[in-house]
Amino acid sequence: MPGTYTDVLIGRQDEIRRLDALLQSAREGRGGALVLRGEPGIGKSALLRHLDESATGFLVMRASGAEFETELPFAALHQLLAPVTGGLAALPAPHRKALEIAFGLDIGTPDPFLVGVASLGLLAETARERPLLCVVDDAQWLDRASAKALAFLARRVSAESIALVFAAREPSRPPELDELPGHALQGLGAADARALLAAAIRAPLDERVRDRILAEARGNPLALVELPATAGLAGMAGGFAQPDSVPGVIEQSFRSRLELLTPAARTLVTVAAADPIGDPGLLWRAAELLGIDATAVARSVPLVEFGTRIRFSHPLARSAAYRAAAPEERRRAHQALAAVTDPVADPDRRAWHRAQASAGPDEQVADELEASAHRAQERGGAAAAAAFFARSAALTISPVRRAERVLAAVQAKLAAGDFDTAADLLTTVPADEPSRAARADLLRGRLSFARRRGDDSPTAYLLRAAARLADTDPAWSRECSLDAMEMGLLLGDLAEVVEAVGKVALPPGEPASGAAAVLTGLVSLVGEGHAAAGEILRPVVGDPDDEVWARRPSLGFMVATELWNFDALCGIATRAVAAGRESGSFHTLPVALAMRATATVHRGDFGAATELISEEEAIADATGAAPLVYPRLHLAALRGRRKEAVDLFASVDHRMSLSVAWATAVLGNGLADYPAALEAARRAVEYGAVGTAGLALPELVEAAVRCGETEVAAAALASLQERTRAGRQAWGLGVEACARALVTEDESAYQEAIGLLDDGTLVVYRARAQLLYGEWLRRRGRRRDARSALRPAHEALSDLGMEAFAERAAGELRATGEQARSRTSTASDQLTMQELHIARLVADGATSKEVAAKLFLSPRTVDAHLRNIFRKLGLTSRRQLRDLPGLR
Repeated sequence: MPGTYTDVLIGRQDEIRRLDALLQSAREGRGGALVLRGEPGIGKSALLRHLDESATGFLVMRASGAEFETELPFAALHQLLAPVTGGLAALPAPHRKALEIAFGLDIGTPDPFLVGVASLGLLAETARERPLLCVVDDAQWLDRASAKALAFLARRVSAESIALVFAAREPSRPPELDELPGHALQGLGAADARALLAAAIRAPLDERVRDRILAEARGNPLALVELPATAGLAGMAGGFAQPDSVPGVIEQSFRSRLELLTPAARTLVTVAAADPIGDPGLLWRAAELLGIDATAVARSVPLVEFGTRIRFSHPLARSAAYRAAAPEERRRAHQALAAVTDPVADPDRRAWHRAQASAGPDEQVADELEASAHRAQERGGAAAAAAFFARSAALTISPVRRAERVLAAVQAKLAAGDFDTAADLLTTVPADEPSRAARADLLRGRLSFARRRGDDSPTAYLLRAAARLADTDPAWSRECSLDAMEMGLLLGDLAEVVEAVGKVALPPGEPASGAAAVLTGLVSLVGEGHAAAGEILRPVVGDPDDEVWARRPSLGFMVATELWNFDALCGIATRAVAAGRESGSFHTLPVALAMRATATVHRGDFGAATELISEEEAIADATGAAPLVYPRLHLAALRGRRKEAVDLFASVDHRMSLSVAWATAVLGNGLADYPAALEAARRAVEYGAVGTAGLALPELVEAAVRCGETEVAAAALASLQERTRAGRQAWGLGVEACARALVTEDESAYQEAIGLLDDGTLVVYRARAQLLYGEWLRRRGRRRDARSALRPAHEALSDLGMEAFAERAAGELRATGEQARSRTSTASDQLTMQELHIARLVADGATSKEVAAKLFLSPRTVDAHLRNIFRKLGLTSRRQLRDLPGLR
């Protein structure tokens, strides 16, 4: 390639060894990834070229981020997979369709999970024939959709013959790559820098010249080569104006070469720099439109290779060429590219080029950009949609339409996680119209909640939006107030929000349903207590299918818990999971899975809960997010394995302190460590959080009674009765009857509790009530009656896997003179959560491919897990899993 710098890899022996080891591991079926990071010119591209040359026997697939393509979703992923898209037909239909939509070959909204799984499947099938090397240069310019998909791939190739290597410029690397193995390239040491300079410049060098070059380059290999070209050796000896940075030195060198070109050649280079896809056919047509004989001119152009793809010698060479052109020259280049871009096959690039060619507002171009934004949204490209909307707004003449497009851009920026840009855009939205001002406030509230910083609470913005709409749109105003309350519940400042909302009255003649009922009920809950709130909330909580919960499942989950309505708890969580799966949203599905896992734990189906937790953790791992830990806290507390639970509690973030307090109280009661349970339950109750505090009250009653704190127990019982009587559900009434029996020592209350909890979904609470009843009977010397209660309690607790409570029951049985049966070890005791999930899926007849798709793994990774499962359980085949006791 003309104009490239010396590729002598001096001083990079450690990096070469690491890359060679990565290739060797991939050859042996142990794939992996590496992100090379560093400043421009530090040697990333040279190492990638070395990698290409070393990958003998590999199929090498390449992609490169482009500064002007960061707005086009899945552009880089499409580029990388282009050589193997012929294998799409071999993929399962849903996977094939997901990739076709992502690449613009079909219409619809791509499921981000399926895109990742389909990409992995496509590469894994290809790697069966020979190992793969996927090289991604200029990763700092990856579009967000591709960055997420590629990061997913990098975390999932450990059992495949696939190596992925990224090169990303510091400090602007995409956050999606942060969790991958990385290596930061440093400047060369003094000896290596001298050696590279000697290899690059064969002529004798004055010592002062050499020292000046070494000092200015600061160990940057490309700068060592380009500095002499920038100023000449005489200039180095006499001194010259020092650029601001090493990239500035390099770019200055490239610009100095461009200044020597003819006007036609400079125009051709500008057009090449303005076209990120490097399509020679497009370039030749644009050059012809500009009156340039591209074939003749290209022979004399340095820094650019005109082949089957237009490539610059270095990313900074492209930047230098583009920035060196005058604004009018850039606009001419984009105008020509827009004119020769197919409006049907590639409307988004055409619209973008037209936008870059615009010197001022242009409604026609703005309309095209808005259409591109909507297409990007349909393809899951939030970042692309935001960029198109923002540019469309900038070119819009009408103030009203401009404000609408800015608000759309802000919403897309929020979805893409670009909070700072969203905040800047919001400052340009005028507050001259109530509806628009309210939308802006709602977005400010979401932004403040996402960033968790700023002078105002996130709820303040939502309340201000509600106030703006109170007169013109009362229904929307109530929705805004309810959103503020949901956020207040999550942030722990519900009382403050209710005080700001004030007494909310239902419109005359409107039934107490939906958002209006929930809003009014929450206001009553804070101001008048559970009895008044229950009358309003009970009907809407009793209908898990109500649309208010479809929009706010977390709120529904908390309110159902507060009213001890187990059917609603499970129904809201189940519906949320179904909606999350249908939408493919990696924001909503994990939360829904965590809610359903928690409900399933309390239903006593620990195996199914483990599957749901494992699936949520698989999504978190695939997307690079932190897993939601609270269902694991509930599971650990009820299982009662002391060390496992205590280690988990200690590892949890302080923001989960309330859940940890409840879990510690349950664990303490199970282990008969009542003082510890009393202290933890007090903490959970005193904070008063909706849902958590109520769930902790029966734990507080039990611990307080056992510790002789009768007044504490009586007060906790009264508070529990407020909630359970407001809900009027068997779960709550049964738990309350058991707590009442503890405080009053009324035998009929124990019997009432066991009767109310005689439901397959409430087996956890029935077994605990039987245990407490049996303990009460034994302490009164009624051994025979005690055994009649303790025996089924011990059997149920053992079968459920509630080990601490089961051991408590066994101890009580021994005290009555009966030996409790020992609990046999089950498969779940020996397997990790993920292994148990895989084993259950395979036992139900799932193939490795089906399991891989569900857990975002490759089939070979699933097979590797199965080998571990077989080894741990002493099995030899999948068929043996189906009849294994303790697995389901």
